[in-house]
Amino acid sequence: MFKPSENGSARSRRRPAKVRVRSGHRALNRGNGTLKRGTPAPAVLAPLHDKQSERDHRELRIDKVGVRGLRFPIQVRDKARAVQNTVATIGMFVDLPKEFKGTHMSRFIEVLNAHGNVIHVENITDILYAMQAKFQAATSHLEIEFPYFMVKRAPVTGKASVMDYRARFDAAACHKEILFLLTVTANVTTLCPCSKAIAAYGAHNQRGEVTVQIRSRKAVWIEDLIAIIERSASSELYALLKRQDEKAVTERAYDNPVFVEDLVRNVALQLNAHPDVTWYKVEAENQESIHNHNAYACIEKS
Repeated sequence: MFKPSENGSARSRRRPAKVRVRSGHRALNRGNGTLKRGTPAPAVLAPLHDKQSERDHRELRIDKVGVRGLRFPIQVRDKARAVQNTVATIGMFVDLPKEFKGTHMSRFIEVLNAHGNVIHVENITDILYAMQAKFQAATSHLEIEFPYFMVKRAPVTGKASVMDYRARFDAAACHKEILFLLTVTANVTTLCPCSKAIAAYGAHNQRGEVTVQIRSRKAVWIEDLIAIIERSASSELYALLKRQDEKAVTERAYDNPVFVEDLVRNVALQLNAHPDVTWYKVEAENQESIHNHNAYACIEKS
């Protein structure tokens, strides 16, 4: 144990150490009579040439330029649980005037991270406006695609399992006007009406993928679009089925055969009756089980 002397403590008799600080090295800061290790001294950054801001003499405006393939956490409103956390693949774009050679890609990431480490759907408009301000652009675009999960119960046993779907937001700002497009994709079962009509027994069926895009006056729940798609098919799909459930799903599909044409028409009829949907595009593609090709149909509201 160290004892202080009559003339004071050993600490008080020490001469203060001389500290030399060099640019780029770790500095020592004096505080309360002691020396503490601090943060690195900032280096002086030399100005670099801004190649993107050079004049471009081809005189061609670019409609959309930016970054795509970003992975980022997102919170989406969930009809059953209020909020669902998932991970989105994001694209961010602005228009580029004809006089500029390029855009500064790092600024897109700065805008995204300035809104926190999780994107909330309610922030989409703010992000679009922030991109316009950051790039001094007339238009900005945001693509957000993500897996969406729902708990479903088997039709007979009631066994619960998680189903995944695909959802996407496409938003754009043109000056202060906001355009928003919601896309939902779900898989279903379809059974061929022709096969059922001509075969002595059985009928071929297949998995179909249905994609619905809508514009609406008010927000439409992702779950509601999924329900519209699944009601339009021969049967919906489940992640977990016991034998009693398989029997019910198989017989339901057999009793409700639909062509790919029927599938898109069934969806379109329900969207026509929706009070908030102003435009839609419905696509269906069946992965045929007895043909070496897929069957496809599309219907769009003009």
